[in-house]
Amino acid sequence: MKKLIQLFAFLLVSISYAQQSLSYQQPSEEILELADVDLAPGVQMDSKGENIVLLYRNQYKSIAELSETELRLAGLRINPITNIGSRTNYYTNLKVKKIDDKDTKQVSGLPEDARLSGFSWSPDESMIACLNTTNKGVEVWILNISEAKATKITGATVNANMGSTINWFKDNKNLLVKMLPNDRKALINTETAVPSGPTISVSDGEKAQNRTYQDLLKTPNDEFNFEQLARSEIKKVSIDGTIQDFLGADMYRGVRFSPDGNYMMITKIKRPFSYLVTYTRFPSESIMYDAKGSSITTVNDVALDEVRPKGFMSTRTGKRNMTWRDDKPSTLVWAEALDKGDPAVEIDFRDAVYEVNAPFNGQSKLILKTIQRFAGVEWGNDNTAVAYDYWWNTRNTKTYLFNPSNAKSTIITDRSYQDVYSDPGNFVNSKNEFGRNTLTMNGDKLYLMGDGYSKEGQFPFIDAYSIKSNTSKRLYQSAYTDQLESLNYAIDMKKGEILVRIESQKEYPNYYIRNINKEDDITAITTFENPFKSLENIDKRVINYKRDDGLDLEGTLYLPLNYKEGEKYPMILWAYPREFKDKASASQSTANPNEFVYPYWGSPIYWVTKGYVVLDDAAFPIVGEGSDEPNDSFRTQLVANGKAAIDAVDTLGYIDRTKVAVGGHSYGAFMTANLLSHSNLFAAGIARSGAYNRTLTPFGFQSEERSYWEAPEIYYNMSPFMHADKMKTPLLLIHGVADNNSGTYPLQSERYFNALKGLGAPVRLVMLPKESHGYRAKESIMHMLWEQDQWLDTHVKNRVEKEKIIDNKDTEIKN
Repeated sequence: MKKLIQLFAFLLVSISYAQQSLSYQQPSEEILELADVDLAPGVQMDSKGENIVLLYRNQYKSIAELSETELRLAGLRINPITNIGSRTNYYTNLKVKKIDDKDTKQVSGLPEDARLSGFSWSPDESMIACLNTTNKGVEVWILNISEAKATKITGATVNANMGSTINWFKDNKNLLVKMLPNDRKALINTETAVPSGPTISVSDGEKAQNRTYQDLLKTPNDEFNFEQLARSEIKKVSIDGTIQDFLGADMYRGVRFSPDGNYMMITKIKRPFSYLVTYTRFPSESIMYDAKGSSITTVNDVALDEVRPKGFMSTRTGKRNMTWRDDKPSTLVWAEALDKGDPAVEIDFRDAVYEVNAPFNGQSKLILKTIQRFAGVEWGNDNTAVAYDYWWNTRNTKTYLFNPSNAKSTIITDRSYQDVYSDPGNFVNSKNEFGRNTLTMNGDKLYLMGDGYSKEGQFPFIDAYSIKSNTSKRLYQSAYTDQLESLNYAIDMKKGEILVRIESQKEYPNYYIRNINKEDDITAITTFENPFKSLENIDKRVINYKRDDGLDLEGTLYLPLNYKEGEKYPMILWAYPREFKDKASASQSTANPNEFVYPYWGSPIYWVTKGYVVLDDAAFPIVGEGSDEPNDSFRTQLVANGKAAIDAVDTLGYIDRTKVAVGGHSYGAFMTANLLSHSNLFAAGIARSGAYNRTLTPFGFQSEERSYWEAPEIYYNMSPFMHADKMKTPLLLIHGVADNNSGTYPLQSERYFNALKGLGAPVRLVMLPKESHGYRAKESIMHMLWEQDQWLDTHVKNRVEKEKIIDNKDTEIKN
């Protein structure tokens, strides 16, 4: 009876042409049982593998939390009352345990109604500093791990708006903390403030082709409010609560201690601000201070970064990626573009890497040149380091083994970063004398830890890599065929101790310490239980199939819990398109049937409890080889992917192919709208938080680098909005009112709905108050699940055929 009442209410709203007022709904009991569960805690472990901290949080926020005061400025979302990011995830409880102990200890002294974030281990790893957000502001608390006791050391006067809020001194007794300045001025209420004049933006003729960023500054009042919220005083705070002045008020962004703790590089934001880009591209300067707070020198001065050359691989000129060299006491390193940041410039080396030693006023030293755009360094010692570069247009990445003392380098890998089968793994790191992560070295050997994808399946591994011979030797390879073992962290390579996580379809992921030097030597350190008991007997498998052009595809198939052999069921196909530059990489298998079945908030897996077959994470590669770009044939490949998926499951005999729904989130929503517009494959669709008119993102989107003016036909052909007249299939549009993702602003769904409604298409638009690109409030998510459930029941499971859905393998493709 309850289900009939819910369906009747849904239908009443669905057949109306006007907006409806509807309170938040709850999904059916089968779905609610899976969606409303307590999460297992997060796990943090010290580098020696001696202590772990368990961090507990609520699975969802409440709509009341999302309704707290929020200012959206320069790419930030800030609660101006508490002075911390308004979308911060909070933990509510902490427990600790020794690795060898069976039982955990509840941390005492925690604040009532704790909202904890920003965890930072002390250099000796005996304590953790963290933030606690109250109704009035943010405090700093200290967790003493051995005592399992938390203590508050500041009042609610911390300014966490810009991040890098707490930083430990080397002595383990003091921290640098950003605090609210005494001279902060009252913020301007931009809703009620009377304008003093128009807002004027000017172009001086330089091209500034930026993505469509959201939450940007728009007025002088926004500028004023941003500056007030960004300004902090930096205080020196002792773990006993003593507070001393350290640096006066300014717009501090980053605070980074040198490895030896004798210096700190502090980055400040400067004016002029921008209405085109976020705060990360505002002018800034980085100043070096000693440990007592005395200024030494300015090490970097960055101008407003609004104008860059065209292309995803463009970058700004001057010093960038400035950071500390982790294997030295106090050496700064940075990269500079040799091609003026312009990918169109033909040059042998794109970037150079330099270093300078304390006191930072001497001549900089060249230590490396990279053929492509520099992507980072892992430090070893005076003579050994590993660097990376990449080039998006070719999907190529190179790994350099180089000698920082003489700038000699050798390329040791040169591969497509989309080719997971050839991935050699990541170099293993361990803490050095400065407490920084550097390459784990044993003579001339380094170590690699990889995911181990292959044609035969996934088998994570650890290799020893010889610097002299440039060869690797396999030390360990996971042999599980009915479980998935993930290699998380090397605790001690000499002893062979590795932190691993093991899971299966039915076994919740838990952590273990494996000794790879001793066969079957493995010790459990967590025992989390499966909270999704109703899915323990689910039939899950990875299916492999081919597209019409021979491309290998895959998807994870779930049969309904009530499955009976020989019966035909409705199906939900859920996917997200991905672009590739070669067919070989696009065909590789990365799905593992042994992954735990985890129905997160946006998952379609819930519907196995409602009699649906679910094909989740179906492969939707869009390939463009050589001079062809993937999007040149986007629609054709998209429909071919959808047809191949349906054909594969239909061939297995599980589904009624006239009752197949397609759905996706973000770019998956864009995919969904295109599939419904350009094929007759599906009975209905669900599109969440998508973009449907690409002319609103004219300087590129997703992996499309060309602008609208360079490729207008691509933008037109790929935009479902432009083909709304062809869309006759029922479509459920869901969008967060406060979506801040680049390109997927709420207007996209609103305008698409208006077009579809005006052309008579069956469509429903659900706008979730206060929600961003991903949904957070329990009320919103439960209602979203209810909406999807009602839509699927009405238009898929119980659909009345009004238009022909192709029931054979000769799919009609709409022009």
